[in-house]
Amino acid sequence: MSLLRDIQQAAVDSSIPLSDLLRKCTLLAARLQNDELRSWVARELNGYESADELPPYRVATVISKGHFSGPFQSGLRNANIPLSCLPDEFQEMLSHTHIQNGIAALESLVKNADGGTLREPWNPDLVAHFGKSIYNGMNCMEAWKVIPVSGIVGVLDTVRTKVLNFAIDIEAAAPEAGEAPPNVEPIAQDRLQQIFHTNIYGTVQNVANGSPGTTQTATSVHNESALFTDLVKAISTSAADQDTIRRLTEAVEEMRLAGNKKSFHEAYVRFVSTVSDHMQIIGTAVAPFLPQLAALAS
Repeated sequence: MSLLRDIQQAAVDSSIPLSDLLRKCTLLAARLQNDELRSWVARELNGYESADELPPYRVATVISKGHFSGPFQSGLRNANIPLSCLPDEFQEMLSHTHIQNGIAALESLVKNADGGTLREPWNPDLVAHFGKSIYNGMNCMEAWKVIPVSGIVGVLDTVRTKVLNFAIDIEAAAPEAGEAPPNVEPIAQDRLQQIFHTNIYGTVQNVANGSPGTTQTATSVHNESALFTDLVKAISTSAADQDTIRRLTEAVEEMRLAGNKKSFHEAYVRFVSTVSDHMQIIGTAVAPFLPQLAALAS
């Protein structure tokens, strides 16, 4: 199996740790001779040193809770903290969490999470300074941000999807790129950068007009009616079960009706994911169509 196909298979197989998948991407970055991909993978594996480096998918909105003590042994536990009682300059910091941990650490957090939330303690200086101004007559003894485990799962899923989409688009542009020998550039760096920024950062570098400082959004996709008709026929006559046939047919219809490049690509990823889960049964039927679909999705 080629490296690109290996990465694609690992990306749609949730039983394979994301950290293992990213190490395969380190090898791909070396063969593509691309430092930007290597750097992104290294940060995802090892963690981000600064919150300023974080991509948007690693910043999550959170609430805060705390324990409060009052007179005559009164108190509140796990009470919500209304951030409106704090100065504006602290509200933004305390309403978001910056997820800087490496992927393996995040996977471990999710695996070992006790319940549906995690805690990020407030700075003790903040608790001491503002503790008496949150609830009237009470003092905050401890405060923390509440981070839903689902938010961490969302980060992991986002990274996995980005890797899958990147590998699909690289294969469409240069099918043998993953097997490139040393000192051979398998794909032009400007095209590689375009694919990287589209899938990892959500922007397309404009290389057509020679203006590297601008970005554009891909908006057109040319669907071929005969291709989708023949693909649906091949799926319907395959040995797959009816539920798989239905899911694949729906994905094909989504690709056929896609109004723009983004919606086509999303439908294509769903189609490939379903095919990967049933490769032994459906693979032979759809294999002749995959190169054309990948070209449309690139």
